[in-house]
Amino acid sequence: MFRLFGGIALLFIGRLSYPIISDATLIQFGKSIYSGGKNFVEEVRKSNDSASVSNSDSASDDVINTIPTNVSKNWKCPECSYNERYVLEQLQEKTKITDRNSLATIMGNIKQESKFIPNICEGGARVPYNSCYRGGYGIIQWTTKDRYRGLGLFAKKYDCDPSELECQTRYMINESVFVKNLSKFEENGYSVAYYMKSAYKWLGWGVKGSRETYSYQYVNKLILS
Repeated sequence: MFRLFGGIALLFIGRLSYPIISDATLIQFGKSIYSGGKNFVEEVRKSNDSASVSNSDSASDDVINTIPTNVSKNWKCPECSYNERYVLEQLQEKTKITDRNSLATIMGNIKQESKFIPNICEGGARVPYNSCYRGGYGIIQWTTKDRYRGLGLFAKKYDCDPSELECQTRYMINESVFVKNLSKFEENGYSVAYYMKSAYKWLGWGVKGSRETYSYQYVNKLILS
């Protein structure tokens, strides 16, 4: 009688302690205890270990199936023109700039300088590189003799057209003045006003114009995708 009650008690404890064990297994263990047979705790431990291994395998399958695809995301501007989108893409591809405000500030300054028109001479004339005789030229209006000449030398070295967007964008990103300020643009978490200070050191504008307004407009246009 004592073993009968003991077996029932162990069945009850086993159900509370090991809810994952089947009723059939617990009944079998109870019978073993009642008949003076094997150690109930040892049987439960073995059965629990077996169930744990099974569950572990299932968990591994779940993890493998839920690993997200490693797709890099970039800031894009669906509303922008081809020229704007190209420059935005190259800035992210060729540098470590990832902050939206930083990118927007650079874009806003380029828009103020040229509206992203590569063959524009200061004053509005659309002419080839060699036909702009005064003022700035290109997407950031290279103005000083050294910077204007630098565009021509870069184009000759890398066999590209200094009047075209692709060549000017490459030169802009590699130009020493931009590279000197690049580390500030690559910092994250700052305001447009903060990045505007570096933009001034990069471009050295005489007239600020609407560049800051344009920058905030780009902040609202850029989406991460």
